[in-house]
Order: sequence, then structure tokens, then C-alpha cells
Amino acid sequence: MLLAVFFIKVGFTKSDEKEHGDSKKKVQKKVDAFVVTPSLLTSDITVTGSLVAFDEVELMNEVAGRVVGVNLPEGKSVAKGTLLVKLFDDDLQAALKKLEAQRAIQQRIVNRQKQLLQVKGISENDYEQSTLQLNIINADIAQQRALIRKTEIRAPFNGTIGLRNVSVGAVVSSSTMLATIRTNDKIKLDFYVPEKYGSVITVGMPVNFTMYDNNTSFTAKVIATEHGIENSTRNLKVRAMVSSSSKELIPGAFTNVNLKLGENKNALMIPTEAIIPDEDNKQLIVANHGKAHFVDIKTGIRQSSKIEVIEGIASGDTIITTGLLFLKEGAKLSYSSINK
Repeated sequence: MLLAVFFIKVGFTKSDEKEHGDSKKKVQKKVDAFVVTPSLLTSDITVTGSLVAFDEVELMNEVAGRVVGVNLPEGKSVAKGTLLVKLFDDDLQAALKKLEAQRAIQQRIVNRQKQLLQVKGISENDYEQSTLQLNIINADIAQQRALIRKTEIRAPFNGTIGLRNVSVGAVVSSSTMLATIRTNDKIKLDFYVPEKYGSVITVGMPVNFTMYDNNTSFTAKVIATEHGIENSTRNLKVRAMVSSSSKELIPGAFTNVNLKLGENKNALMIPTEAIIPDEDNKQLIVANHGKAHFVDIKTGIRQSSKIEVIEGIASGDTIITTGLLFLKEGAKLSYSSINK
């Protein structure tokens, strides 16, 4: 009796397992798909940059000396040639007056000898020696005036003075920074781009940028690039002239620079989750007559949720975006949704 019950139970168990296995075979997992269609792709990159004054100079004197005059209006504009700092030069001025007195006497001597030469009163050699002496004195005067000019620091261009670092009475050396002067009417924008985009950057190319704490967009145009890639960073330095004007544009400030590198009206964009990364390449699962087919692809520009495929698929192909792990080559496909 017990033996009969055992065989009956075993029979039912095997029968249930067989039916359950058959049902698993019959269940086919559905996947989501995406139909590839051409779309507009704008190629752009965002890099960091910094604003630079068109002209900016650290004011430093050429010779050491004592400051006897200061005209550095902090934050104020000055015209080109304005005397900003004066060093002590009494000794140089005295030497200059001495030379000017010698020149006056020598000039009278030359004038008299010129008259004597006309009546053969002196030799031509004596006259030439006197003229030579006059020219030497003139050269000494020019040299003395050059030394005096080195005691004067003048504005090299129209600009705004920064913070001054000296006062009257200070003894300064040739390495002492007195103040800074920079132009405010023109501002440059410096930034770096990866070397693979170097060939795309051209003079006159428009650039948009924003400040780090402001979403206001400003414009600039590329005016020049370096003639080589930096070895340490493998980047190309680019310089643009800012077209906009605003009090927010302060030299030295950081910016976010947006570059539009071009447009592709027939770009093949797919969801990023459809890509299967491999050691050597990237793959997609493409529907081929209702079956899964693995293809190798090459990708281009990546966006937030999509990526460009530049080789491996064509417009109209249907690619699988979900269930990638359980699909094998040649597996039959059943769709839960097909997106475009």
C-alpha cells in the first residue's frame, strides 16, 4: 500500500516538473527597441577660460632710487605719457646743466673757427677737431637725458591704475612693483581646447561664455591660437576678443566657454544604454528578420542620454535597448515597445 502511494506521488511530481519546464520554454522575454532615424546634431564643447586685460603692465622703474613724487590715482584712469612716479635726480640734473654749459661754449668756438676757416685763418683739421668735440658733448647730453628719463615712470598707454605699493620717500630697486595699469575698454578671453579640436578652431570663430556665478551669456571672437600643442596637457591655447561690455567682465575672472564646432543634419543618435561595451570595441544588438544580430560600431559625440554612431548601423535599423544580457546571436525577438 505504501509502495503504491510512493509511485503515485513520484508520478505526479515528474509530471508537474515537465509541465512547468514546458511553460518556461514557451515564455519568451520581451525587449524594448529603438528605430534609428537621422537627426540634427550640434557638435559643441564646454571648457574653462579666464578673462585677460587687452594691455596690462606691472609698473617698475629701471633704476634704483628714492621716490620724490607719486601720482598713482588708484582706480582712476590716466592718459598715455602721464608722469606717475618720480625718483630723485638732482645729481643727474646738475650734470646735465654742466654739459649744456660746455656745449654753449663749444658752439661759440665752432662758430668762430668756421669764420676763420673761410678766410684761411685756421686749418681745416683744427675746425674738424672743434666740431668733433661739440658732437661728443651733444652725445653726452643725450645720454644724461636718457638717465634722467629712467627716473620717471610714465603711463605706457591709456588705462586704469590699480593699487599702488609705494609712497614718497621710499627707496626702491629696479625689481620693485610700484603699481599696475590695465586697459578696461578691451578684454581678451584665453582658454584651452583638446588637441583633437585644434584643426576646427579658426580665426573669427564665434565664442559664447558665461561667468562662474552668472548665467548671462557674453560673446567673443577668436583672434589667434598658439602655433603648437602644449606637451604637458596636450591642449591648444586659444585667444578671443570679447565683443560684449559689462562691469561683470573683470580681468582674471574664470569663465565657462562654449564652442560650437559644427552641425550634422544626418547624425544617427541612439540611447546610450543600447551599447554593449567590449574589451576591444563596442557592440549593438540589431534586429535582423526578427532575430538578434550583434554588430560592431564606432561612436562619436556623446550627449546626456544619447550617443552618435558613425559606423556599423544605418538609418532605419532597429536596435535593442533592454534585455541585452540574456540575448544571444540568432535569438528570436519579441517586443514590448518600439521607440523612434
